[in-house]
Amino acid sequence: MFLRATTRKKDGKEHRYWSIVENRRLSDGRVIQRHVLYLGEINASQELAWRKSIEVFEDGAKAPQTLALFPEDRCEGVVPDAAVVRLRLSELRLCRPRQWGACWLALWLWQELRLDEFWAKRLLPSRKGTRWDQVLFVLVAYRLLAPGSEWRLHREWYERSALADLLGADAAFCDIHTLYRCHDRLLEHKRAVFDHLTDRWRDLFNVSFDVLLYDLTSTYFECDPPQADDTKRRFGHSRDRRSDCVQVVIALVVTPEGLPLAYEVLAGNTADNTTLRHFLDRIEGQYGRARRIWTMDRGIPTEAVLTEMRESDPPLHYLVGTPKGRLSRFEKALLAQSWQEARPGVDVKLLPQDGELYVYAQSRDRVAKERAIRRRRLKRLWARLKQLSLMTLTREALLMNRDYTDVMLLGGTG
Repeated sequence: MFLRATTRKKDGKEHRYWSIVENRRLSDGRVIQRHVLYLGEINASQELAWRKSIEVFEDGAKAPQTLALFPEDRCEGVVPDAAVVRLRLSELRLCRPRQWGACWLALWLWQELRLDEFWAKRLLPSRKGTRWDQVLFVLVAYRLLAPGSEWRLHREWYERSALADLLGADAAFCDIHTLYRCHDRLLEHKRAVFDHLTDRWRDLFNVSFDVLLYDLTSTYFECDPPQADDTKRRFGHSRDRRSDCVQVVIALVVTPEGLPLAYEVLAGNTADNTTLRHFLDRIEGQYGRARRIWTMDRGIPTEAVLTEMRESDPPLHYLVGTPKGRLSRFEKALLAQSWQEARPGVDVKLLPQDGELYVYAQSRDRVAKERAIRRRRLKRLWARLKQLSLMTLTREALLMNRDYTDVMLLGGTG
């Protein structure tokens, strides 16, 4: 650490403002200066006292020195001593507090996964010197620590984090246009980054990707429908109950630990049962043939795809929901089976049938939850029915009332 003076001229007079600054060496060998404390205008004696203080706190000192720090109200009458440093505590200020530990951990994880080496070879600096690999790390750290929009990263979060100090970068890293342009450079490396992360995950934890979870979701856009026919924003079945908005479908394959192995953005009108075959071929081509177990919802696979999975070499196993119509055929056989405890609170019945193993499960926690949901709904309906009984309504108006109809339907179903 050292004192740095900045000279400014104001109204024809020269002013000198002092700050405490420290040098920091980065991983690439460069040295940057970090502002530690702003002192303002100080006289010669104060400058000398601060220099002595810095010498005491210097890391390279051979032996530690003890200083006597006195509050302002007890400085009078103190014998002048070179070992005494007088500080005006009321004038000490905390400037630019930043989040450090989480940012450091994010950088450590980034380097442990060797993503710094991976992206340094693919995202080369621009002609203006923009380090796209470090801009990408800023975006990843932001998503990990405080997910939000790029605009919030640009306006607020970057200045409240220690990424600038860790990377030796300035505010140009969080320019809003730079952040958006960085996304455009990633799509061509999509396959390579999945391969790299999979290999690194396998090396670190010695895992085998024999159980895969496959699911689809959608996200909608509150905008006018696009005019072009080649866009993926289409009207389709909306999981968000926004059939008035165009959407895209996102398909994702992850491991039970949450590591994504593949994803695809599909058109908004894509049917769920048309996507599985593509991902089976993609995972097989990317990670090789293996005895894998696929877990998915009931509406994703078709009977033809399930037949192909059973007849493949080696066969692909799957865990998928059974259509309710098929369960009725096995009702008697399931009633004859005895319950087996899979884990505390969860019991199962196993029924081998037609080359398949049907698993009938019941969860005591799930049963209690559904009963509580029905009980709350029944209480609301009874309360509403009591209100309706106190009203003077004709029979036709009463039948048109939706709450009364819901009560009658609930009573009719038991």
